[in-house]
Amino acid sequence: MVSDTEVREQGAVFMPRFDSHGLVTAVAVDNATGRLLMLAHMNAEAIERTRETGFAHFWSRSRGKLWMKGESSGHVLRIVEIRVDCDQDALELRVVPAGPACHTMAPSCFYRRLTADGELERVSEE
Repeated sequence: MVSDTEVREQGAVFMPRFDSHGLVTAVAVDNATGRLLMLAHMNAEAIERTRETGFAHFWSRSRGKLWMKGESSGHVLRIVEIRVDCDQDALELRVVPAGPACHTMAPSCFYRRLTADGELERVSEE
């Protein structure tokens, strides 16, 4: 008999492993460059809406609601492909961004690095 773990880790069945809050971690990556754009969380409804529309939807933990990335700014993330990690508790969204991914207007939410002295330093745009 095949266990759920074996099916989840080795099989072809999409079985997201949600945390105790009903969420999985999702990272958006620029499909053309491979650059990490943002990290967010998705619940079952966000995954469903993303698959239905072809645009990234997430669950906002701070606002307690579903939202489509770019719904107010126009900076949507068009889905090219959704990749699933080995135990299906994290997703990689390969996307085409229509503008900056970060609400600060930076191309990526990861625009600073931690220096050896514990300060944050802005990463130069490449």
